[in-house]
Amino acid sequence: MGTGRLYAAVAAGGFRRYATYRVATAAGLFTNTVFGLILAYTFIALWDEKPHLGGYDQAQALTYVWVGQALLTVVSVMGGGFEDELIERIRTGDIAIDLYRPVDLQLWWLAQDMGRALFQLLGRGAVPLAFGAVFFELALPGDLLTWIAFLVAVALGVLVSFSIRYLVALSAFWLMDGAGVAQMAWILGIFCSGMVLPLNVFPGVLGEVVRALPWSSLIQAPADVLLGTADPLGTYAFQAAWALALLAAGRLLQSAATRRVVVQGG
Repeated sequence: MGTGRLYAAVAAGGFRRYATYRVATAAGLFTNTVFGLILAYTFIALWDEKPHLGGYDQAQALTYVWVGQALLTVVSVMGGGFEDELIERIRTGDIAIDLYRPVDLQLWWLAQDMGRALFQLLGRGAVPLAFGAVFFELALPGDLLTWIAFLVAVALGVLVSFSIRYLVALSAFWLMDGAGVAQMAWILGIFCSGMVLPLNVFPGVLGEVVRALPWSSLIQAPADVLLGTADPLGTYAFQAAWALALLAAGRLLQSAATRRVVVQGG
């Protein structure tokens, strides 16, 4: 099997793996929809008091809410992807088996995470957005090119998310448990991705800082591409720069970890 076909098979396996969790998917859909309703009515009240807050009108703000709910699990803002398994394999020493396989460790987990993200987009992303479009006045684009541009931004957001979570998982080579680092990353992701509030709302220097961090690639960047409030090419360049930098950092940390041969429990 060629290298490309191998990683495609790994991605397909990741898709099928998450597709088997039907009850969890249904529960997640319900949770996303309820949380979306809470945020939507909160945003309606907020935008009634401060119209055009963050440069959005109310329809754009509501669209942002439902796009955020659609992407929440796609870009794993709150974890729940490959990193938990990788941390456990490092902790138990099973990572030694992975390192002996004739495949690239980073690309293996990336392919699996891309398969997971595709399922989450189709299985948990489309429904909340469709629900929001039915019950609220949203500012969704009517042209196909904007939707394609949005999906490209989502794919780059998944790549940035993977790169962050890969670094988090590799920290387990030096720590007895990577759970603490993972929780810190989730908190940063919730605050800095725009999951709760658009980053455009954050004032002054704080707003500039959070918009410059890699987490803004996860929700804020794709949402702005869909809403037409950001230049797609500039957004892609920002996301790609962070993805390349973080992937390179992951490669360096992986190399240092394997040289150190710190295999917990082995």
